[in-house]
Amino acid sequence: MIHKTAIVETNDIGENVEIKEYVVVHKDVVIGDNSIIHPFVVIEDGVKIGNGVEIFPGTHVGKPPRGAGATARPIHYEKKITIGDGCALGPNATIYYDVQIGSNTLIGDGASIRELVRIGHHCILSRLVTVNYETIIGDHTKIMDSTHITGNCVIGRNVFISVLVSTVNDNIVVTRSYDEDKILGPIIEDNATIGAGACVLPGVRIGEGSMVGANAVVTKNVPNYDVVLGVPAKKVKNLLGKI
Repeated sequence: MIHKTAIVETNDIGENVEIKEYVVVHKDVVIGDNSIIHPFVVIEDGVKIGNGVEIFPGTHVGKPPRGAGATARPIHYEKKITIGDGCALGPNATIYYDVQIGSNTLIGDGASIRELVRIGHHCILSRLVTVNYETIIGDHTKIMDSTHITGNCVIGRNVFISVLVSTVNDNIVVTRSYDEDKILGPIIEDNATIGAGACVLPGVRIGEGSMVGANAVVTKNVPNYDVVLGVPAKKVKNLLGKI
């Protein structure tokens, strides 16, 4: 069912699709069976939406990145997006071009996903989460409200990142220059846990199964299964019983 106020240029629409009031869908778009597009959604060319996807009001899928002459980083992307089966995109989310989202993943209200991001299956990126460019997020990972994931970050499978966590990728604070070899986000390995309000500095590796305490500032690598607390974060124990 397509509402009479919607502007729909594509013919590649599956069965039992609902497109509601004031939606704009451009020509080169694929929408799978049983999907629901709520009012005031804009879907740009090059977007492929799987079966059973629900996109809530005000969401923009396919925003072109724009540096506006103010960014030091060169911007590159392809005009394509893939959203897997069973996903839900919350109200007012923004999905930039060149993003892949795996099946059964939830993108929360007001979330922003930048270009060249790859998100796995069965993930949660909760309300107001921001994910910057060229980041990889593994399957079954959960990132909670108002957390920022920096560019060039790698996050493994089954990771839990709590609310208000900040990750950063830039130690070049004097010249403000952009050096691609030095702009490195953290690597957070499988099954790690990051507590509320923690800050993880550039290039730091958070080991498999490790835990970072609330409000910790992580300035160096955390070995597998270590628990670290404080500012700067220091080891308090190892979850496998090794001191």
